[in-house]
Amino acid sequence: MDFHLDEDQIAVAEAVAGVCAKFPGRYWQELEETGAYPEEFVRTLTDLGWLSILIPEEYGGGGRGITEAAIVLEEIHRSGANANACHAQMYTMGTVLRHGSREQKDRYLPEIAAGRLRLQAFGITEPDAGIDTTRIQTRAERDGDRYIINGQKTFISRIEYSDLMLLLARTTPLGEGAPPAEGLSVFLVDLRDAGDAVQFSRIPVMFNHHTYQVFINDLEVPVENRVGEEGRGLRYIIDGWNAERILIASEAIGDGRFFTEKAASYATSRVVFGKPIASNQGVQFPIAEAYAAVQAAGLMRFKAATLFDSGAPCGAESNMAKLLASKASWQAANAALTAFGGNGFAREFDVERKFRETKLLEIAPVSNNLVLSYVGQRVLGMPKSY
Repeated sequence: MDFHLDEDQIAVAEAVAGVCAKFPGRYWQELEETGAYPEEFVRTLTDLGWLSILIPEEYGGGGRGITEAAIVLEEIHRSGANANACHAQMYTMGTVLRHGSREQKDRYLPEIAAGRLRLQAFGITEPDAGIDTTRIQTRAERDGDRYIINGQKTFISRIEYSDLMLLLARTTPLGEGAPPAEGLSVFLVDLRDAGDAVQFSRIPVMFNHHTYQVFINDLEVPVENRVGEEGRGLRYIIDGWNAERILIASEAIGDGRFFTEKAASYATSRVVFGKPIASNQGVQFPIAEAYAAVQAAGLMRFKAATLFDSGAPCGAESNMAKLLASKASWQAANAALTAFGGNGFAREFDVERKFRETKLLEIAPVSNNLVLSYVGQRVLGMPKSY
């Protein structure tokens, strides 16, 4: 496989970098001070079509592959920006595209592509289930031509700034015949119509990330808003996980490039004891080693993306790309902070902000321990480790 970018892909990277240049570090620093959502940044990306790059052209989207989407997210993070505020729109709509009805696709995808609707919220995680999605308790009960949904979700990002939410709920309670992985269904919830049935409160976290506790009480959802067949929802969600892993890996790779480029530049210009600190192996070698790790992760990511775009199986590659990329970005973050020394803790340099942001990628949207268990069991044939 040749992972060199072609001219068109290079143009995508350059265009996204140009957009991000209009939102420098000070923009993100001010958002952190106020806890505000990067509305202008998200609106600009939306208006230019970068968030709809995976939606087919027939629905008004860019009609591109996961490789190009990965390039977009990598460049956003390489610039020092953060795509957490909007990246879900890229991979959540894939559930609708692959498993939704023709009416759902015709109704929602053109509006999402045009930026008139935001599908940014992904309602899966629950307080008592965590990463064991088969144990969620949120219940959707059929009542004629509608479902009545009750339950609680946690760490649901961007719901305050989303028009639609993709929601996973139980249509068959645990212990009533169906295996735990069955009896789950996916719904497109129109939050504009939900009223008081959906309430949320923001969870304060270590960086400016808009994530919430969500409480669902007697929410009515029309049957036509169920995605695919009843009881097969978890399969539809899993079907989108490879795309999610590739895109999250790309964000981590972008972070890694931000750290190594910033650290190399600073260490070369910073003079202590009469010479650049980059001439000291203790500073230079960790940066170089982190760079090598980021490069290697980038290759695995592009391998996974190439397989995904060709329709070939890519579960192992997607998971390993996420694992390697998140570890490489954290390695680069530590090398950069060490190189900057005390200045690394100063907000003006953006290293401490990105340091906090990139740590998330080892833990969410899937823990690296779960990725390792996947590789150990599904790839290497070892016994189940959990």
